[in-house]
Amino acid sequence: MELWIGALNLGLLYAFMTVGVFLTFRVLDFPDITVDGSFTSGAATAAVLIVSGWNPFLALLGAFMVGAIAGWLTGLIYTGLKINGLLAGILVMIGLYSINLHIMGKSNIPLLNEPGFPQVFEGFNPGLPAEVWLAICLTIVLILFWLICSRFLKTDSGITLRAAGNNPAMIFANGVNVSIVNIIGIAISNGLVGLSGGLVAQYQGFADIGMGIGTVIIGLAAVIIGESIFKSRSIYIKVLSAIVGSIVFRFMIAVALF
Repeated sequence: MELWIGALNLGLLYAFMTVGVFLTFRVLDFPDITVDGSFTSGAATAAVLIVSGWNPFLALLGAFMVGAIAGWLTGLIYTGLKINGLLAGILVMIGLYSINLHIMGKSNIPLLNEPGFPQVFEGFNPGLPAEVWLAICLTIVLILFWLICSRFLKTDSGITLRAAGNNPAMIFANGVNVSIVNIIGIAISNGLVGLSGGLVAQYQGFADIGMGIGTVIIGLAAVIIGESIFKSRSIYIKVLSAIVGSIVFRFMIAVALF
């Protein structure tokens, strides 16, 4: 039973990363490899802040900010220096390896004896098994996140973001700076990836320099799986498909392990 609940929890935690990949891959039509580095950056930042005595939720905010900065750099290289988007992401990802080592000070930071968000949620547990209670709490958080993210993409700013990926010439003709929109979108995407990294580090009890390897593949797989399940054009369903795809992907790994 723990295998399946653990898979559900990991799927929920990785869902933030999957939505971030969805924003670049589907909304902005931008192949962002930065994800492999910004995921580790978020985990490293959260781990260092928690070991330093920070509140775990403030540490997650720090993880989001560091991830967003990484995305901002990729967007700046892509738009400002006119470098191919794929190459821009690779350059930042490679650079982040050294930066992440500098942030951590070593290749691995254990968090087993440090309070994280699971321990905070456990303080409100009415008596359920710890993993089940955590799954319930994360599900509520993801529902709120889904509604907020979907609603944002239907606002003027969100529609501008979607138009930048769908028809940049049109919004440029309407006086919108496409480069700035791309930079903001990539920054938000990698901020979510960094947040996911911080969450996973707290849940697993460690941050490791190699934990982000292959993250973009996981995100893309989850997005594609979700889209194959939900075929609606509604933005609410599209965001939901990314979240569900993350959970299904984790269950597929659990089945293989079982």
